[in-house]
Amino acid sequence: MKKLLSGGVLAMAASAALAAPAFAHATFENPQAAPNSSYKAVVRIGHGCKGQPTLKVRVSIPEGMIAVKPMPKAGWILETATGSYARSYDLYGKPVAEGVRQIVWSGSLADGHYDEFVFQARMTDAFKPGETVFVPVVQECATAKEEWTQIPAAGEDPHSLKSPAPGIRIVADSGAATDHGAHAAQKAGSLTIEQPWSRATPGGAKVGGGYLRITNTGTAPDRLTGGSFPLAAKVEVHEMRMDGDVMRMKPVEGGLEIKPGATVELKPGGYHLMFMDLKEPLKEGQTVKGTLVFEKAGPVEVEYTVRGLGGAAPMEHKH
Repeated sequence: MKKLLSGGVLAMAASAALAAPAFAHATFENPQAAPNSSYKAVVRIGHGCKGQPTLKVRVSIPEGMIAVKPMPKAGWILETATGSYARSYDLYGKPVAEGVRQIVWSGSLADGHYDEFVFQARMTDAFKPGETVFVPVVQECATAKEEWTQIPAAGEDPHSLKSPAPGIRIVADSGAATDHGAHAAQKAGSLTIEQPWSRATPGGAKVGGGYLRITNTGTAPDRLTGGSFPLAAKVEVHEMRMDGDVMRMKPVEGGLEIKPGATVELKPGGYHLMFMDLKEPLKEGQTVKGTLVFEKAGPVEVEYTVRGLGGAAPMEHKH
């Protein structure tokens, strides 16, 4: 039976960045990427325009982000506008000089509802670690707009802006997604494990979150049943999701099934590993070795990269 999270547990979950999708402006689910890597952009829209439903979501693609492919949404019309790049870029050994420069989804999203708009792109070597790439997003309503298009000047805090464009922090390969997991992929029998990571936790937090991607290339299912983490008393597989307007979280009984040919992503707001009773805070830039336990593949050693609170701050910064 599902149980409503208590105030204390919900606070701990929030501190571990397992937050409900309730925020004031457009943000990216994953606020980090690496140069020369594939990036899945999930634009999160949490409200309309002064109470009005959002009728269009318009995303402008910055220079240096190429090979853009938007994901269609049921009930929405999808349009793209292509154009020339400022220069030619290498795409898997072939030069490309033009591509999608704008994406528009048209439909209706009530002010009181939340949704995600997804596209895939490649981050080129035009971006260097330490930079932040800003992607302007505009919500169009019947008689109003929410324009998340402000880009901070050098040294300016994006959170000080009234309508900041959502940003993607560029990090070194070891701390972000890489081409098809080339640098981070790990084999365990028929399973491929990619990009284990966690988020920094505030002092005093008792739980943390573990995230990764698992692909089953075999012909039989397997299950992720748990694991170990040296900075936590135990590791459990949990599921967090919205049930109406209520955030619910529970352990995944019997383990998380990885079906043949399937890829399962453990991420904030969905399936995830819960590091219980942390012995000390997780710090940005830290790497922590842990173990995953599978029903058939057995124990597998992995190394989690601890990222900054990155995407959490914009969610908490209300306008």
